[in-house]
Amino acid sequence: MKPIKKEDINQEVFDIYDEYVHSKIDRRDFIGRLSAYAVGGITVSALLEFLMPNYAHARRFGPQDPRLVSEYVTYESPKGGGTMKGLLTRPANAAGKLPGVVVVHENRGLNPYIEDTAHQAALDGFVAFAPDALTPFGGYPGTDDEGRAMQAKRDREEMLQDFIAAYDFLKKQPHCTGKVGVVGFCFGGWVSNMMAVRITDLGAAVPFYGGQASAEDAVHIKAPLQLHYAELDTRVNEGWPAYEVALKAHGIRYEVHFYPAANHGFHNHSTPRYDKEAAELAWRRTVAFFKQHLG
Repeated sequence: MKPIKKEDINQEVFDIYDEYVHSKIDRRDFIGRLSAYAVGGITVSALLEFLMPNYAHARRFGPQDPRLVSEYVTYESPKGGGTMKGLLTRPANAAGKLPGVVVVHENRGLNPYIEDTAHQAALDGFVAFAPDALTPFGGYPGTDDEGRAMQAKRDREEMLQDFIAAYDFLKKQPHCTGKVGVVGFCFGGWVSNMMAVRITDLGAAVPFYGGQASAEDAVHIKAPLQLHYAELDTRVNEGWPAYEVALKAHGIRYEVHFYPAANHGFHNHSTPRYDKEAAELAWRRTVAFFKQHLG
């Protein structure tokens, strides 16, 4: 059977996958609904293999990349999970201190895609720190399905506190200037919005297709925001109009970008939802935004 291409797949398949990975349906329902699209020689097994992340193929940075100085470190999150773990990475050739960026994962822990994103942020001139909210369970388990199940067992507020503690940890690192921003994806996009609410001296926040803060919370935002949304992501996008009203009402600095014909998760280069053009443009904008506001 010839390989499945993104163009061969009905958009409803991606919508069903989005429901599954955000726990709107269970695996049995997911597979059952996929079966309706197993036509023309395409099997359900082939669809499943196509939709799931392929980290072995997509991985961009190895553990010993000479361009980077990277290590897994622990830090304390007394209001969250206690002693937490994360990936700390910076460019090997940096002269002097650099601004910091907290990189917040999706709803499945610190997987290889998020590690790649942290390494890319380092190569772009930042000290990047990517915590793993699954640390209390031993860390990312190796598959996203297991990671989602584990993360669903944690309290959302406590996880937010873990990333706020990561911000405090990164600010104090000897290679960091003390000026720190945050970028997050999906669940991490919500965390990015909420870190802007909770941290008065946050340098900048860049949520990718993340849940928005409430109007009551938005009044507390001081940091400039750069928000990225996918045109086809109706689930998350429905919260944007009210959020924009709140941001405007409180005079909060923001810019927003919508990416045509892109799905939720378009920045994740390990899945077929990846949109190379949109992902690269969004990341260029992210880096420029951080350099503008973090120095």
